Amino acid sequence: MKSMYPRNGRVILHVDCNAFYASVETAYDPSLKDKPLVIAGNPNERRGIIITCNYVARALGIYTTMPLWEAKKKCPDLVIKPPNFELYRDASAKVFEFLSTYTNKIEPSSIDESYLDITDLYELGSPLEIAGQIQKGLLETLNIPVSIGIAPNKFLAKTASDMKKPMGITVLRKRDVAHILWDRQVKEMHGIGEKTAQKLNGMGIRTIGELAQADSTVLQNLIGITGVHLKERANGIDHRPVDPDSVYEIKTVGNSTTLPKNVTEQRALLDMLAKLSQSVSQRMKKKHVITQNVQITIKYSDFKSITRSRKLLNPVLEASEIYEAASQLFKKHWNGNPVRLLGVTALDVMEKNDAVKQLDLFSFEEEAKQEPLLEAVDKLKQKFGDFIIQKGSDLISKGHQNHNKRI
Repeated sequence: MKSMYPRNGRVILHVDCNAFYASVETAYDPSLKDKPLVIAGNPNERRGIIITCNYVARALGIYTTMPLWEAKKKCPDLVIKPPNFELYRDASAKVFEFLSTYTNKIEPSSIDESYLDITDLYELGSPLEIAGQIQKGLLETLNIPVSIGIAPNKFLAKTASDMKKPMGITVLRKRDVAHILWDRQVKEMHGIGEKTAQKLNGMGIRTIGELAQADSTVLQNLIGITGVHLKERANGIDHRPVDPDSVYEIKTVGNSTTLPKNVTEQRALLDMLAKLSQSVSQRMKKKHVITQNVQITIKYSDFKSITRSRKLLNPVLEASEIYEAASQLFKKHWNGNPVRLLGVTALDVMEKNDAVKQLDLFSFEEEAKQEPLLEAVDKLKQKFGDFIIQKGSDLISKGHQNHNKRI
């Protein structure tokens, strides 16, 4: 059996739960098994967007992000369930617990996906046999269907698991990359989003094969070191290990400043909190993390310090959201004494792609619409400063203050 494993390479599995939320709902209520099912918030909400749907619904032309009214028009018998995030988290924990019976080399990449390094598990059978055992075991014990990719690295394993859904097992070797992947559009490649695809298209790179053969220096000049890594992936190269501790690497993102003098004016202190919140938000975006726990630090002129934190209902990332929590904490806990130092910290940060936001679907729509605007505002602030764009009420307030000073 050991001969079926590489001498010097690795064997990586990517385990991807199929239509996870819908599968969990079906596992909890087996009567839903053969019915078209969507997870889409309040069943009476016309303006909602579908978060996910089972494969029965997909066969009818229903897909994720489709407006709920359109899905109901396609399928009047559609079963609509509101999201139950507590149930999904519990099911996710059970899936990872099951996988841990095979190896402790597990790296969760989201609530319903994980990488396993099975290089040393040859005593349990061939890679295909182990994948089959995992797939069968999860279906029998938790009623969760999964697709599994088998490959020598994480990128190829993830790519392979996407090739056959639901309940697929796919092997993708490095030598297969050229004839399986190179004809595909770059936008189909794992790790390339719409904006990156547009940049690559703009320089004449439209297929994964063209990316694999592109000039590394040109790619780095265009999109940074990420471009070099993407070229490596396009050639089937990925040196990243399966790291069980990777989810714990970044726990906090914070920023603090010592004020040039002791400050007692609340407006000035709140303005500083806004600047700190902006800085924390920008750093979080670079790290692709979000938080559900905001903390402030106040150091007084007598050098006594306090820290206070607040758990939030939903994960946040934008500066305005962080500032809202920080300013509320400050107003509640500042004792009025002169302040020497202020700090804002995002605690217990998590990967943005792994977080599940507890939104109703109308809010989901509204936030989705705001994203391009928020990105544009961020770029302006990075180029021209934090206060290039301000609320009208803030400008009016400052105008009154300046007017009063002149009087």
